Amino acid sequence: MKNLSPRRASGIRLRMAVLCGLMGIGLGVVVSAAYGIQVERGQEWRELAEKQRQRRLHISPRRGTIFDRNGATLADSVEVPSVSVDAFEMFRNVSDQQFPQFLDNASQRLAKALSLDPDQVRDKLARRRRFASLKRRVTVAEVEAIRKLERGEDGGPRLVGLMVEGEGHRYFPNRELAGPMLGFVAPDGEGKDGIELTLNEQLRGHVEEVRGLRDRAGRLIFSEGIKNEKTLAGYNVHLTIDKGIQFAAERELEAAAHTFEAKSGSVVVVNPQTGEILAMASYPSCNPNDIAQSSLESRRNRAITDQFEPGSTMKVFTMAAALAHKVITPTQPMYCEEGAMAIDNVLVRDTHPSAWLTPTQVLALSSNIGASKLGLGLGDRNLYEALQRFGFGKQTGVPLPGETPGVLRPRDRPWVQVETAAASFGQGISVTTLQMAMATAAIANRGRLLRPILVKRITDGSGAVVEETPTEVLRNAVSANVARVVSEMMVAVTEGEGTGTEAAVPGFRTAGKTATAQKTDPATGKYSADLYTASFVGFVPADNPRIVVAVVLDEPMISHAGGAVAAPVFRRVCQASLRVLGVVEEQGPPVAQMEDVVDLAEENYAIMLPKPPIPALNPVVSTSGSDQGAKTVVDVTGLPATSALQTLMKQGFIPQMVGSGKVVRQHPAAGAVVPPGTVVQLYLEPPT
Repeated sequence: MKNLSPRRASGIRLRMAVLCGLMGIGLGVVVSAAYGIQVERGQEWRELAEKQRQRRLHISPRRGTIFDRNGATLADSVEVPSVSVDAFEMFRNVSDQQFPQFLDNASQRLAKALSLDPDQVRDKLARRRRFASLKRRVTVAEVEAIRKLERGEDGGPRLVGLMVEGEGHRYFPNRELAGPMLGFVAPDGEGKDGIELTLNEQLRGHVEEVRGLRDRAGRLIFSEGIKNEKTLAGYNVHLTIDKGIQFAAERELEAAAHTFEAKSGSVVVVNPQTGEILAMASYPSCNPNDIAQSSLESRRNRAITDQFEPGSTMKVFTMAAALAHKVITPTQPMYCEEGAMAIDNVLVRDTHPSAWLTPTQVLALSSNIGASKLGLGLGDRNLYEALQRFGFGKQTGVPLPGETPGVLRPRDRPWVQVETAAASFGQGISVTTLQMAMATAAIANRGRLLRPILVKRITDGSGAVVEETPTEVLRNAVSANVARVVSEMMVAVTEGEGTGTEAAVPGFRTAGKTATAQKTDPATGKYSADLYTASFVGFVPADNPRIVVAVVLDEPMISHAGGAVAAPVFRRVCQASLRVLGVVEEQGPPVAQMEDVVDLAEENYAIMLPKPPIPALNPVVSTSGSDQGAKTVVDVTGLPATSALQTLMKQGFIPQMVGSGKVVRQHPAAGAVVPPGTVVQLYLEPPT
């Protein structure tokens, strides 16, 4: 600067000062901006950076397994491959001029490999999205075809961005077994019916979010890992259902429905000591593996959704209430009006007309008149409250969707006499099969009404118990003494002249009750002469009950009597169940007899009898066991099952079939003279 003129040096110094000032201002702006970004808004910018460089994956956990009481798998989840595409990656290096031709080529090849519509594939690829699902649940051959497209081994250019990933698929290894009860799982992994719906949250588990780094193409290159490995699997559910008993119940129910051409039916098997449901069968049934091919009717769990008028099975609970309120003594005869009695403007009739019957005979011969007198003796209030105590008119609380409470006419007004009488023998009210089974279990379990148990426990992936269901006594429906007396009365139903002799289990004393209930005709609003509900409910062994079985068949056509239609199903289900449970045949004399358990005071009982003095008890009129009215057994060999059944039933015999196909042998043989009501054993073989 010494060699410069003062004027020029002054100009240079001015310019340098201005430049330094501008640079200082610029540096201040940069520092201020950096301070704002890194300090004042640092958290916000860091979160934005994390979002841009990290990839969030939502890991859907494996759905839990459903087991029966013995650990047999009823529903499980398996991995099946699905094909998706990253269309952005597929067309990354394709120019705009080449794009239409490449898009058509890729669409055609993918559609051919996966058996899809080319236009639908083209629409998905044309959007150039990071993810698009092409096909779920692909076969091994389709996976191999996709691999060839990736390698370009089909003659065309390589297709990148294709992904074959495992996807959870619900699998039911036993096909139709317990299908309506288990429900099904939709393709999105959500339970839609049955246990799968009720316990969907527990079975599904919790979705885990996993974070990782991604490269410029969006590919995951690093994962932080899963914090809790247990979130990869939902909880496992252990049911009280026994697979062997469930199979027997479904097999016998379906066989009876086909034999008697029934519209539908249900069977419930319960442990009366714990309330555990051992089987819950419905007919028709469905296969949850192929739910799209099933009808809505076949998906219904009829044991809890279908309500029906119970008919004569309700007499058991009317009798228990009458004994509890001392309307009658256990041995007191009652006049049954010779089979016909007018109540208001309605005539009540008995199938077996009788004059004098004991309470045991009222159940054994299923006397409507006897039950009506007991109901009228109780009064509408006491009868209503007694039926409520047995659980009728309320949901049982079983963890299944769609349970109906049944219909027990509310007492918002006094019942007229005919309503009280009808309710006493099971008309004008409606129940479900499960309600009937649990109410009968109360009789078998010394009068204690239990809450039904279907889910025994829930465990996590390590086997630790998360939830367990204990036995719960809701209330005492009747006293233990009354329950024991009624149990002995129910044994008479399956012995001697009882209506349920076909239900007797060989080697065991069997307690039960038949019912043949007329259905209401929707067109007329009156009871139909052609449509019936046949049912049987009981327990075995009578002295130490291990199982309670309720059988209901709706609208059987070949025959409609509960003793002929439902009772044999009860017997066969009991035999199979007792074998599964390891219960051996009883030895020696019965443990308890009626005279051993009748210890109720009799002096305070009200007696439903006519005014004249009580004569000696007349025996019940019956032609079976004598020559009066004997008939000749017709020859049905060579006939198909349905024709043989119809022929024998018209003659008054009770056919019992062994096998399937056509009749090849019968016992008693054709031409034998036997009383009406005799069991004719038919042996069938398929035609050759």
